Amino acid sequence: MQVNWNGVYPAVTTKFTKDFQLDIPAYNKNIDFQIESGVDGIIIGGSLGEASTLTNDERMTLLKETIETSAGRVPTLVNVAERSTTDAVTLAQMAERNGADGLMLLPPMQYKADEHETTVYFKTVAENTSLPIMLYNNPVDYKIAVTIPMLDALAQVENIQAIKESSRDITNVTRQKNAFGDRYKILCGVDTIALECLAAGADGWVAGLVNAFPRETVVIFELVKAGQIEEALKIYRWFMPLLELDIHPKLVQYIKLAEVAAGIGTEPVRPPRLALEGEERKKIIEIIDLGLKNRPDLSKYEKLVIG
Repeated sequence: MQVNWNGVYPAVTTKFTKDFQLDIPAYNKNIDFQIESGVDGIIIGGSLGEASTLTNDERMTLLKETIETSAGRVPTLVNVAERSTTDAVTLAQMAERNGADGLMLLPPMQYKADEHETTVYFKTVAENTSLPIMLYNNPVDYKIAVTIPMLDALAQVENIQAIKESSRDITNVTRQKNAFGDRYKILCGVDTIALECLAAGADGWVAGLVNAFPRETVVIFELVKAGQIEEALKIYRWFMPLLELDIHPKLVQYIKLAEVAAGIGTEPVRPPRLALEGEERKKIIEIIDLGLKNRPDLSKYEKLVIG
């Protein structure tokens, strides 16, 4: 299925049982709910998906289940975040063989590669798969920036098509558009500045709180792209305390709690992550409960048309 790199792409959480095995029924329930709510693609095995705790076999199980649940409604992307070029190529090719529609590709993990090394890494992975690729620019968390010169050096690699922009610098959207026009699609990767990035010209939103609140996320995107900024802001301002859960080191635990409260998820996380306890748990639940109490009525947006 073609990846258009427009719209809302949930970086989905991975559902686990209490003994830390894949919880496929719970996972598929959430995937179906995301798609029914209007998302434009699914990204599996990302940071929110607890990638560091998943085996490649588990990733392929999730891929298979996502494809079957989607049934051709939206494309499925596999996250590639590996320590070596060989491992990244292996996972990319495994994902392609098992039916993935695209990849999200991070810089090398652990080793802080320089710009040339990172560029060669991206190019090598891209040349060893035919799948379309979205590069992930997140120097805040991963300490390697994807810069304009790097993107210029990769511009001839046709299947590198998009950038997940998570630098926290909204002006990067404009810099990239000025440098490359429409050569690369840009998707905002930080929930708390998503509206601003979309208003600046980003093409999509790789979202986190969408896992618990998919319809709200989709409506904000649709409203911004329809030019109805004031309407989008009303929902966005309600959403902000929840969106801030996405920018904390414990975002996985926080967002899974929100999924449980919304009735579309489970709480277990794999160690070394642990379930929230005490005052921290109480504080996060209070934020989620307040959001649910004041949840906006979106019924008038059911037939929103963009353009």
